Amino acid sequence: MRATWNGAVLAESEDTVVVEGNHYFPADSIKREHFRESATHTTCPWKGVASYYDVAVGGEVNADAAWYYPEPKEAAKEIKGRVAFWRGVRVE
Repeated sequence: MRATWNGAVLAESEDTVVVEGNHYFPADSIKREHFRESATHTTCPWKGVASYYDVAVGGEVNADAAWYYPEPKEAAKEIKGRVAFWRGVRVE
């Protein structure tokens, strides 16, 4: 699987975990130069508290376009250490 936005590859891996239709990539598969920590956090009743990254490519920023669960609840433990995408990031 490959995640791309604005012409750049953000992540690539053969080892993704699909939860609720989203591919979660291993954290070590993301291209860190395109990611900046965001102050955004949301809570999912069964996964826990999500943290976000802004994605930056070619001078453009896609705010909160990637998310991860630093300490997911037991029911979502398979996504610990993984990152997922939305907001126009293409995953294929």
